[in-house]
Amino acid sequence: MIARTLFENEHEQFRDSVRKFLTQHAAPYHSQWEKDGQIDRQLWNKAGEMGLLCPTMPEQFGGPGVDYRYNVIVNEEITKQGLSGLGFIVHSDITVPYINNNGSNALKKKYIPGCVTGELVGAIAMTEPGAGSDLQGIKTTAVLDGDEYVINGSKTFITNGQHADIVVVVCVTDPKAGAAGISLIVVEATTPGFERGQNLEKIGLKAQDTSELFFNDMRVPKENVIGKLGAGFSYLMNELPQERLGLAVAALMSCETAMQQTIDYVKERKAFGKPVAVFQNTQFKLAELSAEITSARCFIDKCIELHLVGKLDAVTASKAKLIGSELQGRVIDECLQLHGGYGYMWEFPIARAYADARIQRIYGGTSEIMKLIIGRDLLS
Repeated sequence: MIARTLFENEHEQFRDSVRKFLTQHAAPYHSQWEKDGQIDRQLWNKAGEMGLLCPTMPEQFGGPGVDYRYNVIVNEEITKQGLSGLGFIVHSDITVPYINNNGSNALKKKYIPGCVTGELVGAIAMTEPGAGSDLQGIKTTAVLDGDEYVINGSKTFITNGQHADIVVVVCVTDPKAGAAGISLIVVEATTPGFERGQNLEKIGLKAQDTSELFFNDMRVPKENVIGKLGAGFSYLMNELPQERLGLAVAALMSCETAMQQTIDYVKERKAFGKPVAVFQNTQFKLAELSAEITSARCFIDKCIELHLVGKLDAVTASKAKLIGSELQGRVIDECLQLHGGYGYMWEFPIARAYADARIQRIYGGTSEIMKLIIGRDLLS
């Protein structure tokens, strides 16, 4: 692998502290959390104390006020240790930035400090039973009644759904206005009419709480609307590049981790009296994968650099997400094959990685949606 030039000394010091924190407070318990279907809620508070949550949030709202590279480090170290139950990225990189970048000062003061400390866990509720990548198909409504919005509807596949204290809900506030009738509203889980459904059982991400949410005549102050009424769709489009970049970062770290685990395994595992590593097929497979990973690493690190200066556009982020998630699927499949039968055993990290990887080509926008975005740009 080529040396990365993205990080400075203070970033590497932070990486070391994140790695130690996860090794001590998360890794020993993750197998049990997989059985429980969610992580220990107290881990959120511990992570907040260590500065792992919402690194980019401004100091005036209790945040560290550092750059996005710190988010990248948390993302990479979680992925490297296979701690797929930790929903920190959805909280820090996706949910809270909607409030910080678009919300009123009152909303920021009310919610961001608690999100930084881990007192509040955040979630974003976009997907519905009948509306996934097509955000304009959303049916959840918010109707103004006096000084409150009355919200009715349901959401599904919501990461952090069981732990969430606040949820940014994508609602229809004007059914006749199409995309211009979509708004974002912050709701608190203690609000009457807010109901959590079951913790969904998934192929992978076993320790990640993923839930259905229901809103039944839930009354929320109109001040909880994020930004301008009807501007929700544009806010979603503006924030999606960071979400998709984060997914690409995780995908590529998963590739690199799987590669190293496989290299270590084939050096030790013997077949026909020889280490599997000496066979030409093994060397060719690993060489091909390494070349692809190195190429993707250069591009995705460049995307991070662009994002740091506000120049990562939606199309480039879509390319990063498409490249990263598709490569992750191929790399982990080939690495599992080189593990032989042991690769199919849940106790081996490659088996967990295989199960966890499949969702990458679906959430945050499917690979097909990424291709549409890129293709339309090419032909416009």
